Amino acid sequence: MLKITFLGTNGWFDSNTGNTPSVLIEHRNYYIILDAGNGISKLRNCISSDKPVYLFLSHFHLDHISGLHTLPLNKFSKGLYIIVPKGGTKLINQFVNVPFTVPIKKLPFKTEIIEACNKLNFLPFKATFLPLVHSSYVLGIRLEIDSKTISYCTDTSYCFNAITLAKNADLLISECSMKPLGTDDASVHLNPELASKIAKEAGAKKLMLIHFDAAKYLTLDDRKKAELAAKTIFNNSYASYDDLELQV
Repeated sequence: MLKITFLGTNGWFDSNTGNTPSVLIEHRNYYIILDAGNGISKLRNCISSDKPVYLFLSHFHLDHISGLHTLPLNKFSKGLYIIVPKGGTKLINQFVNVPFTVPIKKLPFKTEIIEACNKLNFLPFKATFLPLVHSSYVLGIRLEIDSKTISYCTDTSYCFNAITLAKNADLLISECSMKPLGTDDASVHLNPELASKIAKEAGAKKLMLIHFDAAKYLTLDDRKKAELAAKTIFNNSYASYDDLELQV
């Protein structure tokens, strides 16, 4: 059984509905974190220090990396492994550095940056990466952990790779930046109907919507409307919110 905690569920910026995106997956032997928006600042209240931590960064838009400056709040005694898209090592070393924050080399725990190829065989779980369709290069990830599969597709428009990553997944965590039936950002983002279409076509078991554009989703009630819209296509769809916990 895996425990999933949604530390941050907003897209673009923090608001009274939540923090920018970060999702914690707890396994008995390690932790996996999906993105490092400001929600990651809550991490110290959710984990112990006796397991290695694997942090996956989907891309380098600020709302997905802005929480990296809070890393010194934690004590990762078994090490922190940051998995980034190809070419990301230089970017992260620039961003997590003076004058912005404490440099990676001065963090009080072992930290290693690893660039994602299609598969990283040294990981204690199976991870498959595919590019999504956005305004910049974004990687989606498919995690196969023991007998469970979790897919994470954020900042993307409707695309074949998202369906591939979510194929028969126990849980698909998908962005939902646009409001129901919204088309204004359709070349780079999803609305609830498109996210649920991906889940249905992939044969996923459950869909959790995340990355609600904070300029459009002004209240949690707006998210409930997105959930209802998604359910019209894929019934097992739910809107996430900060601090939500679930088991997979």
